Amino acid sequence: MTHTDHQTMRRVLRRELAGTIGLLTDEQDFHVMRRYRSFAFDDHTVYLEQVEALLKTRAAQGSHTTVALFDPEEYADFCARRSLDPDLPSSRTRFTAELATTGPTVPYEGQPLADLVPALVDEAVRQATWEYASTLLARLGTCASCGEDLGRAAFHRASDLLVRILDTARPGHRHLVCSVSGTPETLIAVLHADQDDEGNTHLDDGEALEFTTVLALGIATRDPGGLVMRTTSQGTTDRVYGWRLRGESLEPLTAGEVFDAYCTDVESGDLISPESGVDYCAPPDLGDDGAPAGHRH
Repeated sequence: MTHTDHQTMRRVLRRELAGTIGLLTDEQDFHVMRRYRSFAFDDHTVYLEQVEALLKTRAAQGSHTTVALFDPEEYADFCARRSLDPDLPSSRTRFTAELATTGPTVPYEGQPLADLVPALVDEAVRQATWEYASTLLARLGTCASCGEDLGRAAFHRASDLLVRILDTARPGHRHLVCSVSGTPETLIAVLHADQDDEGNTHLDDGEALEFTTVLALGIATRDPGGLVMRTTSQGTTDRVYGWRLRGESLEPLTAGEVFDAYCTDVESGDLISPESGVDYCAPPDLGDDGAPAGHRH
């Protein structure tokens, strides 16, 4: 085999390799990394431009690249736990490799960095929300009366409610938002679901897991919370309706309550003009008495 053949094979293999880039999306995080002498960049804008150029080059070469959120504090902890020098490029490479399997990531598919960065931040928030809610559920322990795991029971109840909500919604696209406000910070989970012409529901497994976990936390803790859904179907107006959490049940919101919730700015409390072509209405019957039969925790 000739030298040229070896070079050709190496180029082919490079296209087969998947790569991960740890991205400093926040300018403050970028400046934290500048304390390391081996970190070559001194301008965040230039850094982002160079990352985007690299992503485009790899894509043009047929290479798949995943972008991970690089957190300087987590990086410092990572190096401390493994006795690594944080001022070495090899240490950053090892940390980025771990992010590829444990951290929030977004695949690069040719989208502008201006679109990729918000998606990556949203993914990080989604993962952090799920981890936090899961931790709180795990800490609830068991029921003093029956010995059942409270977190697991709440998760099963939340799963059942979500299935009922999707089954009773009209065909089309469904956008659901669940919020639980009794924890130190309000937790919000979003779920997108689509129903095809054959009646099959398609959703993202990660979103569904986060959504169910947050809903389960509200059920288990009896903290204030609610769920709102917007359905979009071709040829008809959008419908918006929802429920408030009441223990292990969902209590339907009236059309007026849904209108007030959608037409009020969450931060300022100011009124927002309602959207045209949107029907703010009461939810359909879930075919459920509102709580599981038998023992209630």
